[in-house]
Amino acid sequence: MARHHHSKDDSQSRNLSPSQRYAAFQKVKRQRASVAARFAATLPFDLDDFQIEANEALEAGSNVLVAAPTGAGKTVVADFAIYLAQDRNVKAFYTTPIKALSNQKYHDLVNVYGPDRVGLLTGDTSINSEADIVVMTTEVLRNMLYERSSTLAALRYVILDEVHYLADKFRGPVWEEVIIHLPKSVKIVGLSATVSNVEDFSNWIASVRGETKLVISEHRPVPLEQHVLVQADEHTEPEVLDLYRRDANGEQTVKLNAELINRLDQLDRKAARRRGEQRPDKRKGFKGGKSRHGGQLKPERYTPRRWAVVDELHFLDMLPGIYFIFSRNGCDQAVEQCINAGLELTTDEEAVRIRRIVDEMVDGQLTQEDLKALHFSKFRFALEEGFASHHAGMIALFRQIVERLFEEGLVKMVFATETLALGINMPARCVVVEKLEKFDGTGHVGLTPGEFTQLTGRAGRRGIDTIGHAIVVDHHGFVPATAAALSSKRVYPLHSSFRPTFNMAVNLLNSSDYETARVTLDQSFAQWEANESAWQLESQMTTLKTALAGYEQAFQCNHGDFKEFMTLRMELSSLEKDGRRKLKHEVFLTDQDRSKAFRDLEARIQELRKAERQHPCRNCPDLQQHLKWGHRWARETRELERVTNRYDSRTGSVARQFDRICDILTELGYLERRETPDGRIDMTLTDKGRLLRRIYSEHDLELCEALLSGTFSKLDANGLAAVLSALVYEARRGGEGEPRHYPGGVSGRIAIASSKLKGVCAHIDALCEDHELAELAQPDFGIVDIMYEWADGASLAACLYGTDMTGGDFVRTAKRLADVLQQIAVAGPLPFDEGEALADTAREAADRVNRGVVAYSGVD
Repeated sequence: MARHHHSKDDSQSRNLSPSQRYAAFQKVKRQRASVAARFAATLPFDLDDFQIEANEALEAGSNVLVAAPTGAGKTVVADFAIYLAQDRNVKAFYTTPIKALSNQKYHDLVNVYGPDRVGLLTGDTSINSEADIVVMTTEVLRNMLYERSSTLAALRYVILDEVHYLADKFRGPVWEEVIIHLPKSVKIVGLSATVSNVEDFSNWIASVRGETKLVISEHRPVPLEQHVLVQADEHTEPEVLDLYRRDANGEQTVKLNAELINRLDQLDRKAARRRGEQRPDKRKGFKGGKSRHGGQLKPERYTPRRWAVVDELHFLDMLPGIYFIFSRNGCDQAVEQCINAGLELTTDEEAVRIRRIVDEMVDGQLTQEDLKALHFSKFRFALEEGFASHHAGMIALFRQIVERLFEEGLVKMVFATETLALGINMPARCVVVEKLEKFDGTGHVGLTPGEFTQLTGRAGRRGIDTIGHAIVVDHHGFVPATAAALSSKRVYPLHSSFRPTFNMAVNLLNSSDYETARVTLDQSFAQWEANESAWQLESQMTTLKTALAGYEQAFQCNHGDFKEFMTLRMELSSLEKDGRRKLKHEVFLTDQDRSKAFRDLEARIQELRKAERQHPCRNCPDLQQHLKWGHRWARETRELERVTNRYDSRTGSVARQFDRICDILTELGYLERRETPDGRIDMTLTDKGRLLRRIYSEHDLELCEALLSGTFSKLDANGLAAVLSALVYEARRGGEGEPRHYPGGVSGRIAIASSKLKGVCAHIDALCEDHELAELAQPDFGIVDIMYEWADGASLAACLYGTDMTGGDFVRTAKRLADVLQQIAVAGPLPFDEGEALADTAREAADRVNRGVVAYSGVD
């Protein structure tokens, strides 16, 4: 039993009866004999109740889902799963959503179990892959499941770190694939943020995988206090005010702090006076400025400068801190602003240590030319002063340097985009949020409670800080109530982003028949959510059917079938109202076809009018009374039809998407449809389908079609890398989709192959539209020239010269490109002439792309 219970249990045991004391003694005895107890004894700290509960459930053979705040210690349960696997001599996999997390966890586990017993598998790194403990990205595990890897034979435990990531629009579906397809002998340990519908999520896992223990802890090990930082003007010091009122014990309550509201009112009045002074013409009848929408402009309070915020927090001893700015450029500018303001957060001794660590980590990894292109000296100088940026525009090596220096307490302030909030172990004393809104690619949107909680969850270092501080900087449009609404406990619902893909379809059909594949997809969380929401519609349908039965009883007619009579009238009314309008909007091949359609409509209307006039119910003396009930019946019949359509669209919606995907794949020759002897439909993979099964890419089908149509057959390794970059590159904002120039000119092989690829993508897009599937992402040829130069051996500095592409974006795109090229190289035999030669070209292209800074994996 965990040590922290001893004193509590001793005091309680005196109030127990002898039989209760004996039962408690037996329970303690069992717990002390358990693997969970042995594991707890190895730790330098006492376990919390939720950790003990989760560990005991896992040892008892249950799946476990742990939902707890950032920093609460969820990973202790994951560590126990690995300890339990070692004790039972079976395998455990630890999966993460991103490579940086995988690398970090790999190093942590190597420190505990040694390098011989731990492996790492990411898209570009393979170390000791047959080890008993393997850390990997979730995509790698999904691919292993589809390939039926022999490595899975002894697997018994899979940890899904950051499992709430399955809500991610682009990569989330992989989590559901893994949960559905893992062998039944494997137990899952899910680590999740505190989401509001975690019970639903747990029930779904239980429906797919059997008994699942849900363990929820909303207790933060380090209490979090919420503050707002304001500043009157550039000549006064910033002020840190509490967001919430404090009680008699000095602890924050859930009521807004009146002092904060009064201070903001004072600053608003000061801003109004300042604007009045700046506009001397106001006395002559000038009414003040107008907004874009024509309304009166509200005076703006002074927005604190970033360097002033950092300086104040340093003075208040609230560092180290993470300052979230939702812009890469903003992060880099913040570092410059602090340096230009003359701030220094480190001692001379710390600066020397920082330089030594940085130089050691960079040594032998990059050329001097690459370092120059990445502005290394400027980056290192800022680190020595105690400042750093952290965002996806930086190369992985630079981000790892920042993470290490921050963990060691040497860098005091990191300016980061929200990507840092995902799992990476960088706890701080304070977290600063610059604004409560961010740009999402299309416009400015407010933060969700989940996003705010994920950001501020980093504040408060366990075992170091007694309190963590979350600070919102006063900004345009800020009101305290918004911050209060975002900082609530149970935060945001987890919704599935699952959708079938072309690759998923052929992989499912490779290992099961068509009906089984559909049943498998019905097990997805997406379908489970749809089914759960459908029960209300079921209830509506039952109510409507009961009402219809009552109306049918009320309008029973001795002269004939009144329901048939009302059905005739409904069809006639519908055709008279909407028939002609629908035909006007329909496209016909010829004028004759159009004329025929209108004649057919008119004939049907006349036919129905005649049938309605001659119906025996027309002669009923109680016709008007029956029609009163009949009109209500017709109204409710239309409503039942509408609700039934909504119900049908929800139930089986994922399987219907799968059907449409299979129709396209059959049309293109990737699947063959056949009927089994017992009359069922089944699908089998063709050679084309077997190729598609091995291509894991957002553009999987387009890539296969391009390969099979000879799009790339005349390209050398450099050209293949250049053209294929269009299928992995994502311009950050509003890219043109075209390179500065096509190597070889507009009539050259690269330009021609690019044009063919555009045609293939357009054809697949049209098929998706015809089959009512969501449109696919468009290829972006914006870095064809840059990637050609890189594959041709140019330096990073030469490739990025004259572009606005960051080193981090380039490296990430190049890594994804190398991965796709490698997939083509090993997908063989490619089922077409010159397939072997193209595989060799792809292998050479992968090697040419995966070099230098791109090949850096961050694993020693």
